[in-house]
Amino acid sequence: MWLFTRYGFYSIACTDKPDGSLDTQTVMVRARRIAHLRSLQKRFPALAAGEILTWPKRDYRYRLIVPKPSWVAMVGELAQEQEWSNFKNEAAKYQGISGRDYVRVLHDVWSVMNGLQESEGGPH
Repeated sequence: MWLFTRYGFYSIACTDKPDGSLDTQTVMVRARRIAHLRSLQKRFPALAAGEILTWPKRDYRYRLIVPKPSWVAMVGELAQEQEWSNFKNEAAKYQGISGRDYVRVLHDVWSVMNGLQESEGGPH
């Protein structure tokens, strides 16, 4: 799952058990920017004690390991925060100058997904 929030962008995947199988009760909240995970830790104090793992040679360099039930509750809280009509503007407001590259990328994602819609053609 990909999740774009005003706090940052996250890719969530199940962790691996020692035998290589998936642990479906534990997730890795992965990020490309450490600041995004730190922002999530600030928003959710239960994550504050979690160590941000840094794996320089992986596709997502930064990771937090979280019990899946905790993650599900956090996503629910994020949904409850919804009080804006334009996500990109809300992200820009929250991120400020230090996050302007993230906001630029949000516009790029919007454009790519708009292209997907346009490639479908007119109304069906």
